[in-house]
Amino acid sequence: MFNPNPRIEIVPIAGRHVCHVIDDALLDPDALVALAAAHADAFVETRHNAYPGPELRMPDGFSAQLDAFFTRHLRRAFDVRRTDRMYSRLAITATPPERLAPSQSICHVDRLSVEPQHRIVASVLYLFRDVRLGGTTFYAPKHPPEVILPMIADAGNLDAEAFRARYGIATGYMTASNDWFEKILTVPARYNRMIFYEGTLFHSGEIAHPELLSRDPRAGRLSLNGFFTCRRNLAPA
Repeated sequence: MFNPNPRIEIVPIAGRHVCHVIDDALLDPDALVALAAAHADAFVETRHNAYPGPELRMPDGFSAQLDAFFTRHLRRAFDVRRTDRMYSRLAITATPPERLAPSQSICHVDRLSVEPQHRIVASVLYLFRDVRLGGTTFYAPKHPPEVILPMIADAGNLDAEAFRARYGIATGYMTASNDWFEKILTVPARYNRMIFYEGTLFHSGEIAHPELLSRDPRAGRLSLNGFFTCRRNLAPA
C-alpha cells in the first residue's frame, strides 16, 4: 500500500531538527479515503489526547505496514534501531475554533518526557485535496521548561476564560507566534504527502481557515497519524 520507492525531502526545522517530507506516499490514497468514508460512523472523539476532532484507530495489520515503511526508509535517519511500539489512526480535524479547550489552542508535543533509551517519532499523511485546510506548523518555546511546563499543565486544568486571563492566549487554532512560542516552519499540505518528525517538537495543525472544516472524511481535513516509540541506537564505546 505504501510507495516502495519514495523520494524523501529533508526540510530543516531549527538547529539539529529536520522534517522528512514524502510526496506520493501511498500507491492508492483514494482507497484509504474511501475506507474512512465507509466507516465514518465509527470515528469517535477521545479523551486521552487533545486532538480537535474524531479519530478511528487503524487495525494492527495496517499499522504494521506503516511501521515497515518507517523501518525501511526512515529509521536510520532518526538514529534508532527498532520500534518498541507504535500505532496509527485516521483523524478528522473538525472542532469549531470557539469550542477548543485551552490545550487545543496552543501547540503541543506528542510526548513531554521520554526515557533516555527511547526516541519518539510521529508521522502525518494528508488525505485531503483542498490545501487551504492546512499542513503542519512547528514552534520553538520562548521560555525555559520551568516556565513553559506549568503553562502547559494549566492548559489541561483551567477553563478557557481562566487560561486566557492568566496567559493571554485566546481560544482558537494557533497559526502564529505569541508570547510563549515562536513559529519557525510550516510544511504545506498536499494530497498524499506524508511527513515524519521527532515527537518532542512543538507543533500544531495550520488551521487558518476553520470555516472549511467538516466531519465528512471526503470533504474535511482527514489525515493518517502514526506514533512510534523507538529504541535508540547504542552509544559508541
